[in-house]
Amino acid sequence: MTEQEATNEEATAGGVTARYYETDDERVLAFDSDGATAVIAQNVEGYAMLKVRPTVEGDELERYYGFDMALDHAGELLGVAPHDLPVPDAAADMGM
Repeated sequence: MTEQEATNEEATAGGVTARYYETDDERVLAFDSDGATAVIAQNVEGYAMLKVRPTVEGDELERYYGFDMALDHAGELLGVAPHDLPVPDAAADMGM
């Protein structure tokens, strides 16, 4: 079993796919919509600010304390309303 298999969770709604997984360093919520991507990441302990990036390996664009603010930014990157972004249950507690 890989490190991602134990925590991999996916949700899809309105043409957007969200995939949540954990690495050794981060909790990652990656969105994909028609080729556009956005990522919200937090340290694996779950207490640091959320980082928004255009891709998993991309440069950090902004940091947020609240999950709602990070979802707003991710929605902007994808061109969808933040309330239309699917959030897998395992990612629902992200943010401070």
